[in-house]
Amino acid sequence: MRILNITAQKPDSTGSGVYLAQTVRCQQEAGHETAVICGVAETDPLDAIDSRAAVYPVRFETPELPFPVCGMSDVMPYPATRYRDLTPTMREQFEAAFSAALARAVEEFEPDVVLCHHLYLLTALVREQVRDVPVAAVCHSTDLRQWAQHGLERERIARAMRELDLVLCLTEGQAEQVVETYGVEPRRILVVGAGFDAHRFCRDDSVPREAGSLLYVGKICRAKGVPSLLRAMSLLAEQGNAPSVLRLAGGWGVAEEERAEAEALAEQCPVPVEFLGRLTPDDVAEQYRRAEVFALPSFFEGMPLVLVEAMACGCKAVCTDLAGVRPWIEAQVPGAPVQWVGLPPMADVDKPEPGALPAFEERLAAAIAVSLAATAPTADLSPAAWEQVSRRIADALAQPAAAPA
Repeated sequence: MRILNITAQKPDSTGSGVYLAQTVRCQQEAGHETAVICGVAETDPLDAIDSRAAVYPVRFETPELPFPVCGMSDVMPYPATRYRDLTPTMREQFEAAFSAALARAVEEFEPDVVLCHHLYLLTALVREQVRDVPVAAVCHSTDLRQWAQHGLERERIARAMRELDLVLCLTEGQAEQVVETYGVEPRRILVVGAGFDAHRFCRDDSVPREAGSLLYVGKICRAKGVPSLLRAMSLLAEQGNAPSVLRLAGGWGVAEEERAEAEALAEQCPVPVEFLGRLTPDDVAEQYRRAEVFALPSFFEGMPLVLVEAMACGCKAVCTDLAGVRPWIEAQVPGAPVQWVGLPPMADVDKPEPGALPAFEERLAAAIAVSLAATAPTADLSPAAWEQVSRRIADALAQPAAAPA
């Protein structure tokens, strides 16, 4: 097949960006021809995308698009524009730039199918503009959150999502949300899951694992539960179960208040805290191999790829019991070495009730203590490799659930 992959965001740095880049690589290795439309800053390289793919970049921070790339999360690991802050002029510029790239890609590449990422504004534009080949889209949950949080083109987006030929979801719970949010017919939805790069994220016995070490990988922000993770260190120290070190790998985003909070908590923390900053994928893999336990205390995720990557590198894991994630992990990875932590009551999709945080942090600390004391993991992660996910997607695209709308 000739597959045109489309995202409004950068094809790296975030879970959805990695999802696109890895599935494009697997599409190429399976013998498909691929092209990519993506949003990038004016000076960004395109080396995250397989060199065999044709790339049609839409450059932001240029005279045509004089603002940063639009981010599907309100806090991104790179400078980004929030969708809620788009003025009518900015939205027109966004649509004009992507419409031009789409017209060029369709004319030159002649795709058999178009695969978009995120059930949001750009996918709506693609569905409206591309009528003679099937259009499918992958939901990453951040799109559902954007749609719920503000009124940007909501009716238009929902209408276009109902007209997609196929919606690919990461979990069963997410599929139910897509039906409820946009009114997509269940027959047009398929759960395909998410994956990891088994070539990069794997065990390496030559790297010594540091006993008692704890690792977090992701954006350093409240929505990811980082302040709660830092406060949980004090509880563990009081109980005599403190980790030897807590390492935090990831970008700060642009929320200065949240950065100041995390830095202040780290200064007060009885456990040594190291902020590693944004790392290359190879450096992240090295950190996974060094760590004994990986912790993801996030309050909202689609399918957290970092959880699977960490386990593939031999980490035990602690993760919040996010909607749909636990059933998928337990189905794909029987015996996965994960301690699940119940979420606190939520005030918003990614904002917990402040009064519920102390009890949540006690649960988080208890789970970390159990994980630190557990035996080394032996789970087989191969069913969750990107090659398997990409094959499921390609099979679905070859036999779409519905004829083109």
